[in-house]
Amino acid sequence: MTATDTQQAADAPPGYARRWWVLATMTVCLLVVIMGNTILNVALPTLQRELDATQGELQWAVDAYILVFAGLLFSWGVIGDRIGRRRVLLIGLTVFALGSVLAAFSSSPVELIVWRAVMGIGGAAVQPTTLAVITNVFPPGERGRAIGVWAGTAGIAVAGGPLAGGAVLEHFWWGAVFLVGVPVAALGVVGVLAVVPESRDPQPGKLDVPGVLLSIVALAGLVYGIIRGGEGGGWLTPGVLVPLLGGAVLMVLFVWLQRRSEHPALDVGLFRNPAFSAAAAALGLNFFALLGATFYLVYYLQGVLGYSPLQSGASLIPTAVGMAVMAPRSSRLAERFGAKAVVATGFVLIGLSFLGIQLLGVGTAVWLVLAVLLVQGLGMGMVMAPSTESIMSVVPREKAGAGAAVNNSVRQVGGALGVAVLGSLLAGAYASALGRTTDALPVGVRDQAEQSIVATLEVVRRLQESGDAEAAEAAAGIVGPAREAFVQAMHVTAIGTAAASALATVVVLRWLPGRRDRVDPTTRTGERPAGS
Repeated sequence: MTATDTQQAADAPPGYARRWWVLATMTVCLLVVIMGNTILNVALPTLQRELDATQGELQWAVDAYILVFAGLLFSWGVIGDRIGRRRVLLIGLTVFALGSVLAAFSSSPVELIVWRAVMGIGGAAVQPTTLAVITNVFPPGERGRAIGVWAGTAGIAVAGGPLAGGAVLEHFWWGAVFLVGVPVAALGVVGVLAVVPESRDPQPGKLDVPGVLLSIVALAGLVYGIIRGGEGGGWLTPGVLVPLLGGAVLMVLFVWLQRRSEHPALDVGLFRNPAFSAAAAALGLNFFALLGATFYLVYYLQGVLGYSPLQSGASLIPTAVGMAVMAPRSSRLAERFGAKAVVATGFVLIGLSFLGIQLLGVGTAVWLVLAVLLVQGLGMGMVMAPSTESIMSVVPREKAGAGAAVNNSVRQVGGALGVAVLGSLLAGAYASALGRTTDALPVGVRDQAEQSIVATLEVVRRLQESGDAEAAEAAAGIVGPAREAFVQAMHVTAIGTAAASALATVVVLRWLPGRRDRVDPTTRTGERPAGS
């Protein structure tokens, strides 16, 4: 070994020699927490039938995980910087697996929501820590490529979860979808113990417990108000306005306190950097579109087209393929053309895919559904890696946990709001499109039938099995109009999603750095060259 090789080895980050094994382990850990969330998507119609859950309860089953996840990201980032990221990974994987087992045996929607929140505690420890470990193990020259692989894995998990969930539901009861990730979590624990080096911040910050709690309450208020408003109770009623306005006021208070705190849960100062803010907004809007759209597309596939859970999960594969193929390549494209051009192009593709949803109807051929979802996946793959790298390039390596927490928090908050906002828009538009169609049904089931297309079809099934010939005939007559009404509602909701993509395009073109004004990662604020 030459003197130069010896010096390079000495300057390399801890774990550099086995960095690709570390990356493989981090992708396994990432698969666990993302699939553990997205695997629920295809099970939603089944849950509505088996647990007799309302549309709002289903939205909470999704958002309980996301809200707790987003609220605890800041804390776990600081804890990882303090006690060690390897240790936090092991804790997070264990809590996530335990929450998954308990969720599998839930006996009511409320119980499921509680255990989904426990899963969020574990997920919040794992996902940002995987990115922090990658940032520490890989030097700047290889970090973009590694983050591209990480982002591509996230894309696979987003649609791989529904596919796995659909396969499980073909043969087992609904709770089994939560058990799929348990052996994968065990594999992740083995990998972490075997190859991941311990790393921490030599000067870690303090844990801001009040700030964390305030952020969770604020987000919960906003999401609760949005979901309640979408259930048709009226946006100006106290039950909607109080949580909405209260959540907004608490969020403003949270930001105000974080700006003045010596140890903030969220380093608001990072957002003074236009590139950081633009990249964070891009990721948030990307996941707003992704999770919100997945929520209503599953209902379309199963409720309108009549697909089984496995078929609907398989139909989402093009989204995963597009993200998995494009995410690693988007890093190289960003090096050549700049993050601004790549991410903006991605959002244009996303917007076009949602405009393409206007072509989907009651009798749409499967190839058109697959084509729309492939374009969506390609666009999202172009957004994820360059935006993530733009965020992490601003944060010093020793603060990687905090930077990863911000990166993941904007994704999760965007996803939670996507499910809440688009789910509520869908519910309201569906009830409006149904109009007086359900008047032919018995009074006691009308409200349930107006919640979603799956709820309508379940009411029809029950009435046809009731033995009441008149009720069965009336129920059969609303199936066609209900499917048409859902398609109309989906078209309206897709326009809202396309509008979010258009807004993201404007933000990216205005504030995200282009090819000539990118910052060299080795000279970013607060980071010294390795070995210094």
